[in-house]
Amino acid sequence: MRVFVAGATGAIGRPLVPRLLAAGHEVVGMTRSQERAAALRAAGADAVVVDAFDAAALSDAVAAARPEVVVNQLTDIPHALDPRRFAEQMRGLERLRTEGYGNVVEAARAAGARRLVAQSIAFVYAPGDGAATEDDSLWHGSPEPFATTLRATLAGERTVLESGLEAVVLRYGWFHGPGTSFAADGATTEMVRKRRYPVIGRGAGVSSFIHVDDAADATVAAVASDATGILNVVDDDPAPAREWLPALAEEAGARRPVRVPPFLARLAAGRFAVAFATVQRGASNARAKETLGWTPAHATWRGTLGT
Repeated sequence: MRVFVAGATGAIGRPLVPRLLAAGHEVVGMTRSQERAAALRAAGADAVVVDAFDAAALSDAVAAARPEVVVNQLTDIPHALDPRRFAEQMRGLERLRTEGYGNVVEAARAAGARRLVAQSIAFVYAPGDGAATEDDSLWHGSPEPFATTLRATLAGERTVLESGLEAVVLRYGWFHGPGTSFAADGATTEMVRKRRYPVIGRGAGVSSFIHVDDAADATVAAVASDATGILNVVDDDPAPAREWLPALAEEAGARRPVRVPPFLARLAAGRFAVAFATVQRGASNARAKETLGWTPAHATWRGTLGT
């Protein structure tokens, strides 16, 4: 099939494009950099340099690609997140989720694409017991500034799902692996080395992770599938912060993280950072496994964070 990938040179785009090519697809990758476009061409894909906010140029590029499937991997998350600057750092992502996603949908429809696969995030579920399924309640009561990011994310999902195309939204867990914040040279790993990433309170907030290679494999499966709706793309091992943070420190050769009470963390990093560390809920991948026939090669984050 002919596949157009928006955001083809990001953390997931880099492993995704070679996998699409290996699966026999003809790929046109979109990026904002001429240098990265050259890397896409060297890998065997066609490439276009387009800004997602230039609706006319994006529409022309997608029309020229004549894709059957459009894959939206657009994102704008800084490598090093600072809880005190979260609202500022997320503005680009929030604009992509709303305006950018709308531009991709309009371009895909105008080009006659049949199918649309788009990325989202799996840490959107309201606090509760056990791993959340796609049918569970969303975290509408989350603290600001994350609440604003969540609203933009859900608006982007609706734009995709209501596009009139054969559409699927992949809610990815926290990425780990090469080029991510949890890699050996990643920003989160470096914070842990410097003991600037504490366990807050009991560390009960649960995270779901996904290796970028597994996320790419699931996306390739979604391209070829006829699945629609929302799918959680996470590993088999959601874990509380009190488990994964010390494990990351050990893998990174760092001392164990310090523990701080929630009230001190709230003063330093804000309510939303404390909520993520104490009440965040992990997600279940059961539906993605069944629907896509996909199983993560990295069933757990254990032994791979910080490497």
